[in-house]
Amino acid sequence: MAFDPSPIWISLKTSLAATSLALVFGVSAAHWRERRKNSLWLAFDGVCLLPMVLPPTVVGFFLLLLFGRNGPLGIVLMHLGAIVVFSWPATVIAATVVSFPLVYVTARGALAQVDPALLDAARTLGASEGRVFRRIALPLAVPGIFAGATLAFARALGEFGATLMLAGNIPGRTQTLPVAIYFDIEAGRTHDAFGAVLVVLAVTSAVLAALALWARAQGRSSQRG
Repeated sequence: MAFDPSPIWISLKTSLAATSLALVFGVSAAHWRERRKNSLWLAFDGVCLLPMVLPPTVVGFFLLLLFGRNGPLGIVLMHLGAIVVFSWPATVIAATVVSFPLVYVTARGALAQVDPALLDAARTLGASEGRVFRRIALPLAVPGIFAGATLAFARALGEFGATLMLAGNIPGRTQTLPVAIYFDIEAGRTHDAFGAVLVVLAVTSAVLAALALWARAQGRSSQRG
């Protein structure tokens, strides 16, 4: 059987799209939560972290309930002429949900490390909350957020259970690398599965190496400062 590169491209574009969405939603949720110190909001943290502790197949099951033909979001999307289940957007949704907690946790930690005196000084000078976040808090929290985004990309690249539940295994459309590996092994195509495993290892190793080099460069920059 000829080598099929489609799972590689599907996985890469899915991971990039999922990481971008996880960044937007994760940083926004972290900023919103950081401004609410009341312990009652701990339940919000629990909901945001659920995809990180639940088995991926359970996450996929809940997503299927939401986006399926009889699900609340699925019905709305069908009225709009869109069907998410067993499509490429389904792979992005599944990868975004499972990688979101990594961005949320790291962004919360990074924003919590920002000196409150700097934020208060900006507010005293008349800056709005949005400007304080964009001009002061966000730039200072970028190192932590970047680390979270890198981990989220690696997590999205390796997502299997939720993707299989929501997007299925359609070659050329929703078959990501982890899904392809699973079905190659089931079909006895061990050599194809091994090749796909090497691709996943190479990409994730490159991502983690880039993160380590960037963190080292940041450390040297801080020492010079």
